[in-house]
Amino acid sequence: MPPVEPAPTLVVLDLVGIFVFAISGALVAVRKELDLFAVLVLAGTTGLGGGFLRDVLIDATPPAALADWRYLLVPVGAGLLTFAFHPTLGRMERLVTVFDAFGLALFCVAGALKAVDYGLGPLPAALLGMVTGIGGGMVRDVLAGRVPIIFRGELYATPALAGAMVAVLMERGGLPVVVAALTGATVCLAWRLLAVWRDWQAPLPRGSASV
Repeated sequence: MPPVEPAPTLVVLDLVGIFVFAISGALVAVRKELDLFAVLVLAGTTGLGGGFLRDVLIDATPPAALADWRYLLVPVGAGLLTFAFHPTLGRMERLVTVFDAFGLALFCVAGALKAVDYGLGPLPAALLGMVTGIGGGMVRDVLAGRVPIIFRGELYATPALAGAMVAVLMERGGLPVVVAALTGATVCLAWRLLAVWRDWQAPLPRGSASV
């Protein structure tokens, strides 16, 4: 399939989401007392990992992270900013959580709508939107020696899947891309923030795990 030129709206969503996620990845490195190189690696991994996986899976090669210099510059800038001002950012824990929720919302709709552009059906596109939102954070947590957040009971992947599905269905229904993206992102963002505020958790096994 010939390359599809991404819509400007999707590029903006991608870059803003990358910046937000890169800050969260850099903060993980700083809190583990890692060096500047590690800060930049985790910033880049968190910001670019989900989109990289999406592009490889839909055969959008080379991935946007390698084909467009802006995709590399944004996480580097976020990593350097976090490295220099981490005491201030660290005290803004709640704000960082809100930013992370915004990043999740932006990534899930951008990933899903790009998958639609490449000819995928609604369900596969929504799943790829979810992967775009959670992929970078999963790789970040593995590299940092942590259990990925989506496996610790927090409602994270489910809001991403819901937001991606809403965006895909609205776009398929003939609504403008901007309207579909904003609506899907709002669904994901509201669900994620409510889950954080109300401490909603995914079901966990009951009783002892030993047999």
